[in-house]
Amino acid sequence: MYVYTWYQWLMFFYSYCFFGWIFESAYVSIKSGAFINRGFLRLPLLPLYGSGAILMLFLTLPVQDNLFLVFLLGMIGATVLEYVTGYVMERLFKMKYWDYSDKPLNLNGYICLTSSLAWGFLTIMLTEFIHKPVEWLIFQISPALCTALSLALFALFLADAIHSTREALDLGRVLESMTKLKAELEEAQVQIALLKAETTDKVAEIRTEVRLKAASLKAETADALKESVLAEHLQSLTEAREKLTTRLTISTKGLLRRNPSASSRLFGEALKELKEHSRKYRKSE
Repeated sequence: MYVYTWYQWLMFFYSYCFFGWIFESAYVSIKSGAFINRGFLRLPLLPLYGSGAILMLFLTLPVQDNLFLVFLLGMIGATVLEYVTGYVMERLFKMKYWDYSDKPLNLNGYICLTSSLAWGFLTIMLTEFIHKPVEWLIFQISPALCTALSLALFALFLADAIHSTREALDLGRVLESMTKLKAELEEAQVQIALLKAETTDKVAEIRTEVRLKAASLKAETADALKESVLAEHLQSLTEAREKLTTRLTISTKGLLRRNPSASSRLFGEALKELKEHSRKYRKSE
């Protein structure tokens, strides 16, 4: 059974966050044909992999000699962690940073059978092959240096997590605002179209009913004024939506680039527009 200090556990966490980043970045980069710094954070760390590895180790310590139980506990523990993490992140940030909706036997797009099986096999690889050399390496570091390194990395990790969370929350608000503005734009366009149709009908009435000309002209003037007001409102809504699109900071654009497969159930069209804007911005740099 493993017996580690708190700073050694932290070093294991950072190590597996880094290994997870290498794996994900390599996979997504090969798939897309260009290098992508994968993940939620700007640092080369994927907390889901680090948390998953630590959870796997905790769960498999009492049964490390039974590979079937190691596989089963690792699969269940990591799957639960992945589902909870995905659910919470979507509720907070209005986006899914990974989505298994196109995979067979998935649950709300957060987990799927193939991913769960992969977690089980990764648990065996971790406990049987990966962790032992990582453990040996961490043990070579003196306690004082290991403590200093773990605290320094924790400070960087925490600062990055706070900044990335703020950027993700801001991105979620932009998506929500863009979707609301689009609905308002469509409503204003419909009102203008209906108003123009009514004005056309009134002009026809004027030609056939001369005696009502004065009253009709008065109504037509009022409608023209209303149409002008609606047109100004439409213009202001369009400008507001464009400002929201260009409001994204470099960090937020980076967040979109690091998660090319991210989706949004509520704000899918707005997210697609922002991704396209981010790609155009990157090409113009």
